[in-house]
Amino acid sequence: MGIKKGIRFITLKSVGTYINFLSYVRPQKAMELSYALFSQPRVGRLKKEELPKVLKNTETEIFHHNEHHFQTYIWKGNETKILLVHGWESNASRWKKTLPHLQKSGSTIIAIDAPAHGQSSGKEFNVPLYAEFINKAVEKYQPDIIIGHSIGGAACVYHQYLFPNTSIKKMVVLGAPSDLKTLIDNYISMLSLNRKMLPLLENKFVNRFNFKLADFSGQKFASEFTIPGLIAHDTSDKIVAFAEGQKIASNWKNSQFIETSGLGHGMHDDELYDKVIEFLFSSEETK
Repeated sequence: MGIKKGIRFITLKSVGTYINFLSYVRPQKAMELSYALFSQPRVGRLKKEELPKVLKNTETEIFHHNEHHFQTYIWKGNETKILLVHGWESNASRWKKTLPHLQKSGSTIIAIDAPAHGQSSGKEFNVPLYAEFINKAVEKYQPDIIIGHSIGGAACVYHQYLFPNTSIKKMVVLGAPSDLKTLIDNYISMLSLNRKMLPLLENKFVNRFNFKLADFSGQKFASEFTIPGLIAHDTSDKIVAFAEGQKIASNWKNSQFIETSGLGHGMHDDELYDKVIEFLFSSEETK
């Protein structure tokens, strides 16, 4: 274990110990603190004056949604439109290695900054809000294709479940989690939280979003899909377990699953991108 990882490990355990203590004396405070840690990204912000090069020469648009605003970036091309949805503690620049492959198709490409990421507003990230951002972008740009990475892939799946009748004709999901319960279990394990915290967090999600952890499942959502999907996951992914991708694919009738090896969670790979392009453009017309 490296020094930085060691320090982070000690810090996480210290925070976990504090939350465990609070769970006995101030359970509401313990729940709010643990939820805040779970939902507030620490990195991934972008300043307008310090944008990565890949985002500088794009058309941009700011959308307003209730008290929130979110940023989009557009690389102009033909009438086929692709919407890109990034993951946790990231931003639209994560698609830098993906863009050249997609641009070979001549498509117009739109990337979005998630809640509390990039140039979008807020401190808290959650998938229901991300799905609302996605839907605003889908209504405006009418994309034919949507591609999501990590929790962005989970947001794409949830969006498709909520809004099945949009312009989207094909979906690609890369390294995405299926079950919120798995994410919470991993989070509790990482912080070594006691058994009191699971029902406390469960109640938070019920009160905040009106669903139980077990009901928020990409595996369940995908069972209702009719659009074609490609799900890819790496066997060496240490951020999101390989089994999560398998779960999403298992119930998605019109889908194909690609198992990769050695790519980790990032999933940047020329061979994989060739398969994505083949899925999107060779078998049938996307438009």
